[in-house]
Amino acid sequence: MNERLSMLDRVIRFFLEQKIVVLLLVVLLAGAGIAFAPFDWDIDWMPRNPVPVDAIPNLGENQQIVFTEWPGQSPQDIDDQVTYPLTAALMGVPGVKEVRSQSMTGFSTIFLIFDEGTEFYWARARIIEKLDSLPADALPDGVEPSMGPDATGLGQIFWYALEGRDPDGEPIGGWDLHELRTVQDWYVRYGLMSAEGIAEVGSVGGFVQEYQIDVDPDAMLAHDVTLREVFQAVQRANRDIGLRTTEINRVEYLVRGTGFIRDIEDLEQTAVRSGPDHTPILVRDVATVTLGPAQRRGAITQTGAEAVGAAVVVREGYNPLQAIHNVREKIDEISPGLPAKAVIDWQQIMPRDVEAFAADHGFEAMHRGGLNQDAWLDWLRHTDRDDWPDWVTISQLEIVPFYDRTELIYETLGTLNDALTQQVLVTVIVIILMLLHLRAAMSVSLMLPLAVLMCFIGMKVAGVDANVAALAGIAIAIGTIVDMGVIMTENILRHLRLASDDEPRLEVVFRGAREVGSAVLTAITTTVVSFLPVFMLTGEEGRMFVPLAYTKTLVLIASVVVAITVIPAVAHLLVADNVRSGRVRRGLLISVAVFAAGAALASWIAGWTVAAGAGAVLLGVTVFHLLAPVLPRALNLTARSAVSLAAAVAVAWWLAIVWEPLGPEPGETRNVLFVAGLVGGLLALFMVFRLAYPYLLRALLSAKLAFSLVPAGLLVLGATVWLGFGTVFAFVPAVGERFGYEDISQTGWWSTLYHEFEGLGREFMPDFDEGAFLWMPITMPHASIGEAMDVLRYQDLAIASVPEVEEVIGKIGRIDSALDPAPIGMVESIIHYKSEYRTDRDGRRITYQYDEQAGEFVRGDDGELIVDDSRRGRPY
Repeated sequence: MNERLSMLDRVIRFFLEQKIVVLLLVVLLAGAGIAFAPFDWDIDWMPRNPVPVDAIPNLGENQQIVFTEWPGQSPQDIDDQVTYPLTAALMGVPGVKEVRSQSMTGFSTIFLIFDEGTEFYWARARIIEKLDSLPADALPDGVEPSMGPDATGLGQIFWYALEGRDPDGEPIGGWDLHELRTVQDWYVRYGLMSAEGIAEVGSVGGFVQEYQIDVDPDAMLAHDVTLREVFQAVQRANRDIGLRTTEINRVEYLVRGTGFIRDIEDLEQTAVRSGPDHTPILVRDVATVTLGPAQRRGAITQTGAEAVGAAVVVREGYNPLQAIHNVREKIDEISPGLPAKAVIDWQQIMPRDVEAFAADHGFEAMHRGGLNQDAWLDWLRHTDRDDWPDWVTISQLEIVPFYDRTELIYETLGTLNDALTQQVLVTVIVIILMLLHLRAAMSVSLMLPLAVLMCFIGMKVAGVDANVAALAGIAIAIGTIVDMGVIMTENILRHLRLASDDEPRLEVVFRGAREVGSAVLTAITTTVVSFLPVFMLTGEEGRMFVPLAYTKTLVLIASVVVAITVIPAVAHLLVADNVRSGRVRRGLLISVAVFAAGAALASWIAGWTVAAGAGAVLLGVTVFHLLAPVLPRALNLTARSAVSLAAAVAVAWWLAIVWEPLGPEPGETRNVLFVAGLVGGLLALFMVFRLAYPYLLRALLSAKLAFSLVPAGLLVLGATVWLGFGTVFAFVPAVGERFGYEDISQTGWWSTLYHEFEGLGREFMPDFDEGAFLWMPITMPHASIGEAMDVLRYQDLAIASVPEVEEVIGKIGRIDSALDPAPIGMVESIIHYKSEYRTDRDGRRITYQYDEQAGEFVRGDDGELIVDDSRRGRPY
C-alpha cells in the first residue's frame, strides 16, 4: 500500500493489528472503571476508590460560618457588640465577596460567601487567622467566636432518634427526655463523631441537665449578700488550684486545691463570704440548689411524641455514601454499650406486689426512691423470657434512623443502572433488526459499558462527584455512543460484503474503519465543542449543569476512543470470521454450547427465568453456527435472519421484564406484547420511511416554497407553546389598531388562544420522588417553645392520620449546630409516605411468592412474605 496514512489511520491500523494491546487496554480500563465506579458494588477481589456519590448536586455557595455564643443576651445587644465588630473585621478576608449576618437570642451567626473557585479549607484558614488577630477588647469578656463545621447545609446526610425498645424490637419507652439527651451528648455523639468523614453530630430534643441556683431575696437581705457575690462565689469555687510541691521525709508531694463541683452538696457548701461573727455564709443559706433542664431552642417529635436525636453532617469533599457506611459501622460498634433499664407497667401491678416478687427472688426491688435497676437487669438477663412476669420487661436504647440519604442515593444509582440496561437492550434490538447481524450487535453493545466505565475514570481524575445531574449526562450521551459504534460497524460490514473472498479480512476491516474514522472523530469533536459554553456557567447554574457537561463530554470522548481502537479489532474477530481452522472453530462453539446448556438448565431449576432465557438463546445461536458450514447458502441466509429475529424477540422479552412499562398488574405477557408492538412499530415506521425517502425527497424538492411553510409553522407553533401565545403575538393588537381594527385582544378567539397556550412552566430543579415530603410552616415569631411544641404535635398527629403516611418526624427551632440558625417559630416536618410496592435498596420492586388458586400471597412460619427470586410471583 503506497497511499500515505494519516495519524488517525496509523492509530486504527496499530490497534487492529495488535489485538493483545487492545485486550490489555480493555482489561485495564474496565478494571480502573470498576474501581472508580460510584455504584456500591461488593467487590472483595480488588481495591476500590469510588467516585464520591450523592443524590442531588450541592447548589450552595462557597460559604463559611463564624458562630459566636453569648448566652442570655438579646438580639440587639449581640448585634451591636458581637455581630457588627466581627462583620467589619471579616470583610477584609481574602476572597470574600459577601458577608451576611444574623443575630438571635444568645448567639450570632456570620456567613462569609467566597468567590467561586476559592479552596474550601484555604478559606477556613484565612478566617481563623483573622479571628486570632482580633484586638483583645473587640468583643465582650468571655465571648469567643468559633468556626462552624467544615460542611455545608446539604451535608446533613443522616438523622436518628434514640428509642427504648423491648427484646422483640417494639418501642417500649421508659426513658426520661433528660436521660436520653445525656446518653446522646456524652456517649452516642462522641462515638459517631469518630466515624471517618463526619464533621459534626448536632444534638436536638430533650433536656440538657444543669445545676440551677434559685436565690431567696429575703435570705439574701438578711445576710446582706448581693446576687453578684453569689455568682462570683460559684464561679470561683468550680475549679482546681495548683500550688507548689513540698518535700516530706525525702518524698516530694504536689499540693493543690480540688474544687470542681460534682454534686448538689458541693454547690450548697460553697462559701459566699464571711458573716459578722466570721462564720461563713454558704450558698444554701441564701439559695436553693437543684438539678433542672437548661433552656432549649429546639426539639423534635416522632409522630407527635417528643424525642431526642441528632443530625449527622458529612465533611465537605468526602464521599457521602461512604460516610453513611462509616456511621452505620459505628452504630453497630457502640450499640451494645447503650444503656438499658427495667420497665414495669404499674397499671398491672401494685408497688407492694413488686417488692414482694423481688424479695421472693432474692433482691431488693427499690433503691433511692426508684427501681433497683442493677438488680432487676441482672435478674431479667439471667432468667428465661418465658419466666418473666407480663408486667416487667427490658427497655434497651437503640439508635433508630429516620432520615438516611443512602435510600435516595441507591435509588438514583439504581435508576441509572436500569436506564443503561434498558438502553443497551433497545440498542441490541434495533441493531439486530436493522442489520440482521447478531455478532455486529454484540460488538456495538460492548461499547456502552466500556465507555461508561471510562467516564468514571475521567470523573475521578477531574474531581466530578456523581449525582443525579452528572449521571444524567451519561444517560443522555448513550445514543451518541451507539451512533459511533453503529457507523463504524455498519461500514465495516458493507466493505466485507463487497470484498472478494481472497482479499485479507484485516485489510477489508481497516479500509472500512478508516473510511469513517475521520467522520466519527469530527462528529464527536463538534458535539464536545458545542458543550464548551456550559463549562463557563457560574453560580447555581454552574454547580447544577457543569457536572452534566463533564460526564457527557467524558463519555463522548470515551466512545470515540473505543470506536477507533476497540471496535475494528472486535469486528475483525467477531464479524470477519477470523477463526480459519475448522477444528478450532468447532471446539470453541461446542464449548460455548455446553456452557450455555448447563447455564440454562441450572437457571431454570433455580427459577431464574431471565438467566435461563439468556442461556437458551446463547445455546440456539451456538448450535446454528455449528450447523452453518453444512447448510445450503439460501438456507444459511434464511437461518441467519431467523436466528437474528429470535435473538431480537428474546432481548425484547428481557427488556419487557426489566422495564415493565405497563406496571406489574397486567402481567408479563402484556408487557412483552406492548414492548414488541412499540419497538416493532417504531422500527417498521423507520423502515417505511427509509424506503419512501427517495420519492418523498424528490417531491419536496419540486415544491420547495410550499414545503418551507411547514417548518416555519412548526417554528411558530413551538415558540407559542414554549413562550405563550400572548408573548409571541404581543405585537398583533398594536398592528390591528394601526389599520383601524377593533381591539383584537378583547375578542373571544384571542382569549381562547391566550389561555390555551399560556407557555411552559419553568423550574430550576426537577421534581424528585424521594419517598418523603418536607413540610415547613411557621408560627408567630413571638410564640414560645411550649406553644410551638403544641402546634408541632397536633400537626404531626393530623398528618400521621393519613393512611398513606408511614411516619412523621417534626422539628422546631435549631439543632446544636452553626448550620441551623432556625428560630423557634420555624417548623420542619419530614413526612415518610408508604411506597406503592415493597422495594429493595435500589428502588426495584420485590417479587413474592403468590398462590394463584388461593388468590393470596404465601407466607412463612413467621407470618412474613417469601421472596420469589424467579420473578414468577407478584410484588406486594
